[in-house]
Amino acid sequence: MDSIYDLDIEKMEEYFLSHNDKKFHADQLFSWLYDKRIESYGEISNIRKETLNIIQKEYSINRLKIEKVERDTDVNKYLFKLQDGEYIEAVLMRHDYGNSICISSQVGCNMGCRFCESGRRKKVRNLNTSEMVLQILQVEQDIKTRISHVVVMGIGEPFDNYFNVMTFIKIINHPKGLQIGSRHITVSTCGILPKIEEFMNFPYQVNLAISLHAPTDQLRTHLMPINKVYPLSDLISVLKKYIEKTNRRITFEYILLDGINDQEFHAKKLSELIKGMNAYVNLIPYNNTGNLGFNRSKTIQIMKFYDILKKNKINVTIRREFGSKISAACGQLRSKEENL
Repeated sequence: MDSIYDLDIEKMEEYFLSHNDKKFHADQLFSWLYDKRIESYGEISNIRKETLNIIQKEYSINRLKIEKVERDTDVNKYLFKLQDGEYIEAVLMRHDYGNSICISSQVGCNMGCRFCESGRRKKVRNLNTSEMVLQILQVEQDIKTRISHVVVMGIGEPFDNYFNVMTFIKIINHPKGLQIGSRHITVSTCGILPKIEEFMNFPYQVNLAISLHAPTDQLRTHLMPINKVYPLSDLISVLKKYIEKTNRRITFEYILLDGINDQEFHAKKLSELIKGMNAYVNLIPYNNTGNLGFNRSKTIQIMKFYDILKKNKINVTIRREFGSKISAACGQLRSKEENL
């Protein structure tokens, strides 16, 4: 049975109209689901019982199961068990500007990035829209407060599940939904160019992040197989078109790997690659997992890399580190559960 949380407002309006009911009931049902946070259709008081009886035969209102939570200073890591027994993760991070959640978009991942724990298990399936929405709802229920920022950067490649991710964004952004501002939503991709081009026309001011992690084709292909299909020159060309069309700034995510991509040469090549673009670089200290053979760059090397970018007039930040005492790396908690 499909989940009621799979429906955006337009689909919900179509549903009511197809059952000879009023379209405005979609707004009412959205309010019950996302404002009042009902757990059964029996709690709804302003929609006909006959209609509700039909809805509950077609759409479930089930939640995900929180299998495990690991907690550290300003961060919680959630392991969810899905209806089919598969596992996904979400990470809550507390910032001074609000609560941010990093959600998963797939079970497993086919992109095969060598440094990523998520890719150790190939893609099993896409997540439904509801399975993404419910990650937020259930974490909010656990922390008893609102989440203000969402990053689609957990297990999976969001643009390999494009339709469901875009529907998810419509739901969480809607004023009757979770009311999360579009500029507080970020989608991260390793660089599937046709979907980036499609995303240029998506009518929401959502942020785009690119998992870059290397400034040359040779190194990026070694770390990220997607670069064989969409090399850096093509990626940068499409991103420049994206910036021109949307007038939005891009984030380049760059995980620093000890002795691999963190040298002075790499910082200079990165500066040359993106110079003049409306973008900034988010340097990410690597979370060691013990399974992949990579190590976190030394702090002194991270700062040298940062300084070179700064001197070359590249906007750059160093991501605040979370979860040093828990399974912080993306996919790590799921891997432990499944003994991968």
